[in-house]
Amino acid sequence: MNTSLELVLITGMSGSGKSVALHALEDAGYYCVDNLPPELLASFVSLEHRHHGNRVAIAMDVRSATSLPLVPKELHRLRAQGTVVHSLFLDATTDTLVRRFSETRRRHPLSHDDLHQQRLALTQTIELERELLSDLRELSHVIDTSNIRASQLQGYVKKLMTAQPGQLTLVFQSFAFKRGIPVDADYVFDVRMLPNPHYEPALRPLTGLDAPVAEFLQAQPEVRLMKEHIAQFLGHWLQPLESNHRSYVTVAIGCTGGQHRSVFLVEALAREFHSRWTTLRRHRELDQR
Repeated sequence: MNTSLELVLITGMSGSGKSVALHALEDAGYYCVDNLPPELLASFVSLEHRHHGNRVAIAMDVRSATSLPLVPKELHRLRAQGTVVHSLFLDATTDTLVRRFSETRRRHPLSHDDLHQQRLALTQTIELERELLSDLRELSHVIDTSNIRASQLQGYVKKLMTAQPGQLTLVFQSFAFKRGIPVDADYVFDVRMLPNPHYEPALRPLTGLDAPVAEFLQAQPEVRLMKEHIAQFLGHWLQPLESNHRSYVTVAIGCTGGQHRSVFLVEALAREFHSRWTTLRRHRELDQR
């Protein structure tokens, strides 16, 4: 099999945005197929490589639950044959998924036929789905879609695909604790104890991307020490993570509003690690604007 073949496998929770992610990849030039049975993965990839080029994206979901255990072995086999495999898992909080199903009036793939029972059992059904997909989640890069729009998700997926194949990619993400911790984070750092530009009237309407806020925070000894400690931690553990065949590591940095301190530190850390690792930046709350 041609070593230039690239496969993106999208899995995740029902209602988490898999179709949105697949459409983003289609726009980016991938040949995309939704809900492919896992038994057909290897033969389908080989066939499509011959007919549609070097980039294929496939979505699988819990409707293939009985055969999902086949997927990790098939992915390992494809990698051994030279295929570059990106495995993405889309997730969201249970409350978010319940709200989405209620708003769209869609039926969950695992729901009971009786509508009354569907409403009563939706939360339990979602938790069952989490259990069925847990092994795939462990093998994938997780994207939390709880607090992002469809356009943001499309942008995130496209950026991930620009990363150098076979090299660990660091994703730095700022967020607001008041809107919840990202469920896709591998590491979470709380920086709410640092001096807050929000209480400086001239800085309040600005963000950590603006020079006056950056200058204010850079002048604070506690901020410099926090950055140094996070950098030391990551500098020690990233190499072992890469040696363990990790493709992506998401580092989430949170403050109260996700506007100033966390944004500044994400930018500063991404610049520091850029020379050694592929780095991506996300600002969950700013990206909502």
